[in-house]
Amino acid sequence: MTVTAQPSTSFVDTDLAADLASAALDLARRFHDGATLWVMSPQWEPHAHHVAVEFVHPVIMGKRALPSVALVEPDPVAQARVACQPGDLLMAVASADQPAVVDAMRRAPAWGALTLWIGSGPRPPAGAANHILWVDSDDPMVPATGRFVLLYHLLWELTHVCFEHPGLLKPQAEGDACVTCSDEGRLAEVILEPADANNRALVRTATGEESVDVSLIGDVTPNDLVLVHAGAAISRLDDTGR
Repeated sequence: MTVTAQPSTSFVDTDLAADLASAALDLARRFHDGATLWVMSPQWEPHAHHVAVEFVHPVIMGKRALPSVALVEPDPVAQARVACQPGDLLMAVASADQPAVVDAMRRAPAWGALTLWIGSGPRPPAGAANHILWVDSDDPMVPATGRFVLLYHLLWELTHVCFEHPGLLKPQAEGDACVTCSDEGRLAEVILEPADANNRALVRTATGEESVDVSLIGDVTPNDLVLVHAGAAISRLDDTGR
């Protein structure tokens, strides 16, 4: 007779359950609006493939096939940069110290992508992704035990539960906001440096490409991250996002 040991604590506690529900709602809204899910897992490539198959394959009769692609090139940041379009989703299955994932997560807002991060061990800093679904365990075998698989299976199922309630998919009403203040500190990624004395660079933001004045911050090069306010770059972000 085979005996399966039961965990001493729940695989999904109350806080993680709430995080899963919130993430699933955002996924459902983005998919409803035509998003594609891009998945990276530099340390554990099979997880990237598994997530992509999970979402794109309608396992249950009547469920939607949701566009999802695994990013498995040697430079996943460059691949994500080309792949992501405004409104898309970027998911990572990785530890908090995976350099490519850290870089992709901090750049994603400039690409217009909503981010999710699944992992275990020490947590990423607050705000490192829109949704952080974390297993609070220092066991290095967690990625191989099925707990990550459980998380993204639940995420897939809850996303489809949201589809069953169309009222949840309607865009949230936005209140009135000051045009100037609402423009403060938008993240942008430089595409082309200035080509003439006008000192305007072509950048990419969550809403698309635009030309901004970079006189205040000096020379810029492609892939630099800057903050844009009222049509001008007001500061440059370093590798720590500051």
